[in-house]
Amino acid sequence: MKKTNEQIAMRVSVNTIIVNVALSGFKLFAGVFSRSAAMVSDSVHSLSDVLSTIIVMVGINLANKKSDKEHPYGHERMECVAAIILAVILAATGVLIGWNGVTKIAAGNYAALAVPGGLALIAAIVSVAVKESMYWYTRAHAKRIDSGALMADAWHHRSDALSSVGSFIGILGARLGLPILDSVACVVICLFILKAAYDIFADAVGKMTDKSCDDATVEEIRRVIRENAPDVNIDVIKTRLFGDRFYVDVEIGVDGESTLNDAHCAAQRVHDEIERRLPKVKHCMVHVNPICAGEDTDSD
Repeated sequence: MKKTNEQIAMRVSVNTIIVNVALSGFKLFAGVFSRSAAMVSDSVHSLSDVLSTIIVMVGINLANKKSDKEHPYGHERMECVAAIILAVILAATGVLIGWNGVTKIAAGNYAALAVPGGLALIAAIVSVAVKESMYWYTRAHAKRIDSGALMADAWHHRSDALSSVGSFIGILGARLGLPILDSVACVVICLFILKAAYDIFADAVGKMTDKSCDDATVEEIRRVIRENAPDVNIDVIKTRLFGDRFYVDVEIGVDGESTLNDAHCAAQRVHDEIERRLPKVKHCMVHVNPICAGEDTDSD
């Protein structure tokens, strides 16, 4: 299954690289030919998608490596590392684009700013359509294989689509007699890119710092225990994210008079069913506590 998921991610990534190279080339030509700073900035954003997708490919490849002596718990967090690198590159790209727009606005010589040609307007429309399509294409496959890095790449495409909307507005405004709007569009594009970079970074860091799963997942674990071992107490349920998967630590209370075999069987049922019902569980550890006579058993 892992190999199949890796192959899906690689195929999606190669397809997006091909489209991004063609699209960024078209937008760069349109931006230069039509004298649109916003479109040139937008083409740089699209070109940065190529680099980010390559980083995603490397991250997914490393994340799917088997456990080894130095990494006995696997390499899943390499996807998070790839997402963090992607976020940094995305943020740097946004800052450069924004700085270019702010510099031109601060210069104050608005009359000297070039009015973009019609080709830049067409390029913006094409970019919005193509990048939004790439977002949905990449997002669908990211959800299918549950890949955080691929999902981050999908949002990179969405941020590019939004920035192209900003380009369209700026170019249209400039052609209607407000050339400063082309530079303002660069600043707007910058803000969209920085927001996407922050979201990607925050999600990746959360997965790398042993953040717990959401309440719905914990409740599902509790339900599995209740269904498969109704006579035990649920003393502790702990979860921690590990890349796009998670660990589960459970402590159950079993009658202290029961045999070791009975206690082990109860724990084994809980372990097996949690890992079967929740495919994202990387490993489940079940610890058994004895319930002594007279002890309060209402621990759930």
